[in-house]
Amino acid sequence: MGMDGKQYYGRKEEMSINLIFKIAAVGIIVSVLSQVLKHSGREEHAFLISLAGLMVVLFWVVPYIYELFQTMQSLFAL
Repeated sequence: MGMDGKQYYGRKEEMSINLIFKIAAVGIIVSVLSQVLKHSGREEHAFLISLAGLMVVLFWVVPYIYELFQTMQSLFAL
């Protein structure tokens, strides 16, 4: 419940469990591909796959981090 007594289920700004599942799926896919590429002798490609997975997850998470900092700024009136 929010401060005004309303419930905020389904708000777009809230971090949903779907985001956590997406991040977990990317982690599993990246780790499997990375292991396959490392065992086939393509360490450079494995590194690039890991870097791409990290970038995808960061693009998903950065808006929530920005929202957190905006909330903290308004909370402390900085």
